[in-house]
Amino acid sequence: MRLRQLGKTDLQIPPIVFGGNVFGWTLDEAGSFEILDQLQERGFTALDTANVYSRWAPGNQGGESETIIGKWMKSRGTRDQITLITKVGHDLGQGHHDLTAAHIAEAVEDSLRRLQTDRIDLYFSHYDDLRTPVEEPMEAFDKLVQAGKVRWLGASNLSAERIEASIHASAQHGWAAYHVIQPEYQLLAREQFETEYVPLCEKWKLAAITYFSLASGFLSGKYRSSDDLGQSLRGYRVEKYLDNPHTPGVLKALEEIANKHDVTMATIALAWLLAKPTVAAPIASATKIGQLDAMSAAVALTLDDADMQALDQASQPHAPTQ
Repeated sequence: MRLRQLGKTDLQIPPIVFGGNVFGWTLDEAGSFEILDQLQERGFTALDTANVYSRWAPGNQGGESETIIGKWMKSRGTRDQITLITKVGHDLGQGHHDLTAAHIAEAVEDSLRRLQTDRIDLYFSHYDDLRTPVEEPMEAFDKLVQAGKVRWLGASNLSAERIEASIHASAQHGWAAYHVIQPEYQLLAREQFETEYVPLCEKWKLAAITYFSLASGFLSGKYRSSDDLGQSLRGYRVEKYLDNPHTPGVLKALEEIANKHDVTMATIALAWLLAKPTVAAPIASATKIGQLDAMSAAVALTLDDADMQALDQASQPHAPTQ
């Protein structure tokens, strides 16, 4: 599997990153280990998690995903083969997002302990902390890079303006800077990425790792009406797509192109992202071994111009509903 380079870094990752928010939530430890073993066997060695995963699940406090990944890497001896991505800044009970220097310094140690490693390959600010000037987290992140605890930095869910301000602050002070962004981007959520983040990436040579690549499973085609929402614990997350005016056209195009190539709709949705030049890798999750087939098939598939045009037109943010 050909690796992709992240922006101006020397960090290379597989073309699809696995989203670890399912670990400790929709997958228990045994099921997580099974998925992780299969991922490595297939060459998908980049894992995305966060210190907040999966605090929202009943009985969880946050850190469950990191803990499972740490146990798996330790038991399999795989740390050096894994590109490890985690995040800081989400509300962990403080009542607000937190990118203060004190919180970052404490949170990184907690993540390293749970992950049973001495370094994080790519560390994201998860959400912006508008109470804190951008200089404070960037200086704190720089200290982590200088100490070897973090290799590279990224920004997820920050506005383009705040990312650019952070880059300027880093340049002014000689600190480590953001080289990767992690925004939402998929066939039913295009406008913000294409209008705000693509120009930012082009200007600063940033790489994008996109989340909700399958719209929480909606683009797999398994949710066609409100009656289908009970199929998954994530059903509440996809209800909004049922009312999206582009949904009928997008699902129709996905189904037709999937039939043409004899693959799943999920494979086509991922292949569309892989064809976008600004996207270094989409993030995708799975809870069943069979669902990993869609990821492998997407990497092997090249959509033709007609496929891309059909998907682009069906999902165009300002296009009339078909």
